[in-house]
Amino acid sequence: MLRKNIRMLGGMLGDIIRTQHGEEIFNLVEQVRTISLRFHRQHDPAAEQELGNIFSTLSIDQTNILIRAFSYFSQLANIAEDQHLIFSHRLRGDEAGKPGARRVAQVLAHVAAAGIAPEALLATLEGMHVVPVLTAHPTEVKRKSILNCQREISDLLSRRYRMTLTPDETETDNAALYSAVLRLWQTRMLRSERLTVIDEVKNGLSYYDYTFFQQIPRLYIALEEAMCKATGRKVALPPLLTMGSWIGGDRDGNPFVTADVLKETLSLQVNHILQFYLKELHALSDELSLSNLLIPASPALIALAHASPDQSVQRTDELYRRTVLGIRARLAATAQKLVGLDSGLPFSRQVEPYSDADALAADLDVVFQSLMSHGSAPLANGRLRRLRHAVAVFGFHLAAIDLRQNSEVHERTVAELLEAVAPGTCYLQLPEEERIALLSRELQSPRPLASGTLRYSDETEGELAIFHIAADSHRRYGAATIGNCIVSKSASVSDLLEVAVLLKEVGLLRPRESQLDLNIVPLFETIDDLRAAGSVMSGLLQLPFYRRLLAFRGNMQEVMLGYSDSNKDGGFLTSGWELYKAERALVEVFAAHDLTLRLFHGRGGSVGRGGGSSYEAILAQPAGAVQGQIRLTEQGEVIASKYGNPELGRRNLEVLLAATLEATILHDREPVPCESYVEAMELLSGHAYAAYRSLVYETDGFERYFWESTVISEIAALNIGSRPASRKKTTSIEDLRAIPWVFSWAQCRLMLPAWYGFGSAVEAFIAKHGAPGLALLQEMHQKWGFFATTLSNMDMVIAKTNLGIASRYAGLVKDAELRDVIFPRLCAEHKRTVAALQNITGQVKLLQHNPVLSEPTANRFPYLDPINQVQVELLRRRRENHDDALVRRGIHLSINGVAAGLRNSG
Repeated sequence: MLRKNIRMLGGMLGDIIRTQHGEEIFNLVEQVRTISLRFHRQHDPAAEQELGNIFSTLSIDQTNILIRAFSYFSQLANIAEDQHLIFSHRLRGDEAGKPGARRVAQVLAHVAAAGIAPEALLATLEGMHVVPVLTAHPTEVKRKSILNCQREISDLLSRRYRMTLTPDETETDNAALYSAVLRLWQTRMLRSERLTVIDEVKNGLSYYDYTFFQQIPRLYIALEEAMCKATGRKVALPPLLTMGSWIGGDRDGNPFVTADVLKETLSLQVNHILQFYLKELHALSDELSLSNLLIPASPALIALAHASPDQSVQRTDELYRRTVLGIRARLAATAQKLVGLDSGLPFSRQVEPYSDADALAADLDVVFQSLMSHGSAPLANGRLRRLRHAVAVFGFHLAAIDLRQNSEVHERTVAELLEAVAPGTCYLQLPEEERIALLSRELQSPRPLASGTLRYSDETEGELAIFHIAADSHRRYGAATIGNCIVSKSASVSDLLEVAVLLKEVGLLRPRESQLDLNIVPLFETIDDLRAAGSVMSGLLQLPFYRRLLAFRGNMQEVMLGYSDSNKDGGFLTSGWELYKAERALVEVFAAHDLTLRLFHGRGGSVGRGGGSSYEAILAQPAGAVQGQIRLTEQGEVIASKYGNPELGRRNLEVLLAATLEATILHDREPVPCESYVEAMELLSGHAYAAYRSLVYETDGFERYFWESTVISEIAALNIGSRPASRKKTTSIEDLRAIPWVFSWAQCRLMLPAWYGFGSAVEAFIAKHGAPGLALLQEMHQKWGFFATTLSNMDMVIAKTNLGIASRYAGLVKDAELRDVIFPRLCAEHKRTVAALQNITGQVKLLQHNPVLSEPTANRFPYLDPINQVQVELLRRRRENHDDALVRRGIHLSINGVAAGLRNSG
């Protein structure tokens, strides 16, 4: 069925190309497709040369059509694969022994088999807190218009799996599919303008309409039903899975996130959720046409009905409908009050707005309980039950926005404030201990630092404005709107106290009452910062006044770990190992202080930024690192691939819940590794770190090689995000953001950040320990979840590398001597890495143990490679002073196409 659908969609695309552009262009596309398939299936080197010859002679118009053809074929293949995957899961589920993440019901079965009492299970669920956090992505490549076309094609394919169509229905569906593919072909792939932050906010909100509004409540209901079967009792779950967002609140390296943008973001989110509730209540009032002449109602519901402004004589006996209309009127009044939304409801000005979402939930509970107590459970358990869960999850805020800023900005802001009130303080010159003492005094003093009569730098004014908006949002919308303040590049205790001082300035920290209204979250990113994480947190937690603030926060401290920058800093293997060790150190520190640790994992879409299977990653955490609570970022194109399809979105959300539950209640799955494993990892990490640093930061000319052999310059100019590619206006790798760093290596099919150094590390380890060393590594792969997951992710990404393609990008480097030094070095390390991976895992080919991924990868790459080769040709033309608009457009189209084919960007 999968291949049939891919052939069908490919055939439709071919017909459209022939119709739109003529037989000559169609034949060109077919010729390139045929040669590329021959190259992949027969490994014919002459075929690669043929492709190069063709591409070098094409006009720019022909080139751009060719790029679009193969890009859209990749997108259509992705859609077909997704629908086939959904069908496979629905048909067989996740049977024991098959690859893939467990569902919640399977975890509950394991819990029962382990003899864990229902009470312990319920207690674990009561304390769970799972939050996927949506973030904007400077390499998100798909326009919303493209996503809409793809969604229509997906829905039409889904019908073929769900039902048997008649010949007439098949013909109708084929026509609809053809129209959708035609619209896709005729829709502009690239954005004409760079996205604004508000554009990114609106894009993020669209996924609530596609997936979250419907699927999260359904997931809760399914979990409650599964718990009922497992425990033999009715279960009402708390909001253990909620949503978070960085979009509109993440200022680190993004000068376009201002106080006004944050304010508008908050308003858009509140407006979006209230509009959804109003729509659902309108539908619910149509459904609950029950007459009290036929069905009784509870006294509480009768009271609500009589209080409703809707007293139409036509609905005198329809108490449920009148009640819902009254609830809708109050919610409309709430929307008018909070965001100025005029719903047009005639009764909204006659009622009091809701004080908060809990008050709305209480009224819905009255309707639910009345229906349940009078024989109408099927009605109560439909739309109404889903709406009750939605209110519990989304409140009036939709998603909690995190504020994020670099510690250096906080440092400069506080220094300026201190200097204004006490000239000569010279805060920036103070040693750490003196900083801590000074900040501690300020935090325990009611005196404000900032003055409305003084003029500060633009940076300081901007930071203070952000925190004032945060305080206003708590007063206007509730504390759930902004729950965390994240400090990037946290390296010391003072980095966190500086944020506390700024929160105190706006009343979000009140020293006299020892009250703190949001979490101060350190983000440890670099290798050195990860190594210091345990000691920094230990120092912070030893401060008595800070402990009092944590007591107000429920004795819970969140800590964020950065996968992206640690990888760019130290390479894939060392980053993973230092993250693991940092988690173990944090677990020990928090256990010593008897506090709850909640880890926030800053994972990206690509393996080079902590990507890979969320399920495997959660289970591979050290013992005690999950504790029922976890937050993790969902970034850019990962949001589209995980949550653009409602069924895949539901499954991905369930995987997060299932893995968190399993890691918490079956925590002995990942025991403390034995000393020999730790020693081996230390040695491997040391060798890998040295190899990676030697290449990236210590090789003369490597920075120039990177900028000339990849599309980083073009990525920086592409309208695919609001955030600049670098934190500073330099070409330094240190200043480059981790996302475009990984994106660039992915585009040239080298994927360097996700594997470089591993081969050298294993080679050195075995040279020292011989055959017993290899046997130890094989044992670690079989018995240690962390090591197995590390190798699984590496296997996945190396399968996407192509040294032949990468060599063409290397050819763009002007300095032949530099190219001849670095590229052979990359090839040699790749060869060592593949050999090491296969020797440890026992595979004879990449992805041997992952057929779910290997077959689609093999099917897609013959259609991806031509885009890469065309991209190289266009880069060569541009860099030879042929930088016209069509060449730039072609390069940007190719970037989009490669990203679609690889299914991750950065």
